[in-house]
Amino acid sequence: MKKSAWILIIITLLASCTSGDKLKNNNEKPFSFILAADMRNFTGDNKDYFRGACEAIKKLDTFQFIISPGDIDPPDSTLYTIQKYIARDMIWYPLVGNHEAETASDMEWLRNYNKDGNTLPYIVNEGPASCNETTYSFDYGNTHFIILNEYCNDTCDYCTKGKISDILFKWLQNDLKKTKKKNILVFGHEPAYPLPDIENQRLRHAGDCLNQYPENRDRFVKVLQENNVIAYIVGHTHNYSIAKINKLWHVDVGHARGIGDKGARSTFIKVNIIDSIIDYETYRLNFGTGKYEITDTGTLD
Repeated sequence: MKKSAWILIIITLLASCTSGDKLKNNNEKPFSFILAADMRNFTGDNKDYFRGACEAIKKLDTFQFIISPGDIDPPDSTLYTIQKYIARDMIWYPLVGNHEAETASDMEWLRNYNKDGNTLPYIVNEGPASCNETTYSFDYGNTHFIILNEYCNDTCDYCTKGKISDILFKWLQNDLKKTKKKNILVFGHEPAYPLPDIENQRLRHAGDCLNQYPENRDRFVKVLQENNVIAYIVGHTHNYSIAKINKLWHVDVGHARGIGDKGARSTFIKVNIIDSIIDYETYRLNFGTGKYEITDTGTLD
């Protein structure tokens, strides 16, 4: 075979393995994704804010998508920053936070972003009729991802103050029963148990998370535990924390607004999944150097 033909074959094989081919969902391959939340009002082109986090994320090894557990408004500006400073074709799954739920234009944008409940890739189940664009589940590799709009009830997708309503709970139960995936991760905006920042112990939203409705919170946590969910992943407090409580990991991804909140360090997390092993690398902003550095690693086991 001519040398030029071999070169063409090698180039083709390498191209098929790049991170740009994001719409291939190989059940056997290891994969990674990014968690970043609560960058609201600090998006755009200022490198001291969310842009700095995006530039640090771009330098990491291959990852397939980004999940943001709420408070991403205005969502169009957050997407702009991701596309400009990470990748134009980056897949982004934004969740409804309390600030989106109280802003009509944000909710309209989020509904259109996942129009008819199936615009985003890999979706397997749409949410209840009242919030089918903002509640859904998707599969990637051997993992099932559940995205919850915690402000949804049977009337509309912004009608509660952060509560796992009956309609949302029943949908979650059914979705958990359907999946056959090895790993299950659930995402919402508000913690079940607000925890202080892992470094400086700052505590925010101590009484106004899912714990406002303890009966609803308890049945929600119980159904996650009973169905072997590995982790419940949230934002809201701007504080980074991670703890295993009664078999269930609770991960608060903190805020990714750079120096926009100096009460706790700006944070993003890279999650790596290899079979049933789920490792995480937490990156936090060093206010002195302006760089993001690894501050925590571990396994959700």
